Amino acid sequence: MTQTPELPDSYEFSADTARVDVDRVHGWLSTDAYWAIDRPREQHERAMASSINFGVYERTSGEQVAYARVVTDQALFAWLADVYVDPSVRGKGIGTAFVGRIRDHLKPYGLRRFLLATHDAQQVYEKVGFRPLDRPERWMIHLFE
Repeated sequence: MTQTPELPDSYEFSADTARVDVDRVHGWLSTDAYWAIDRPREQHERAMASSINFGVYERTSGEQVAYARVVTDQALFAWLADVYVDPSVRGKGIGTAFVGRIRDHLKPYGLRRFLLATHDAQQVYEKVGFRPLDRPERWMIHLFE
């Protein structure tokens, strides 16, 4: 398995949903994340309730600086979603370390597949072991309209 980069010393990882600043995260996603623009708050809260939620926090202030969630059956499959790092801390290695910690958190489940979709951050995910699908022609999608 790919080694997990360390978070900078002044930041900490947490899988405690109670720590998530829902207002802040919803603000980030609904106004700045291309995949979630205008997402209603109620829909975001339902998504969180059905997911394992993760955050990165500034140690001294406790301020949340990153968020992600994972949808999983906790046995075979997981989907990484809504990964967001606050623009004020980008470029410090937080995103790469964060995703690596999430992967490590899921390892005890014995999952067979851990998937994600990204428009522009392939290099970040490759650093922690993600790679393009070997046979994308096998995958299908249904979009509700």
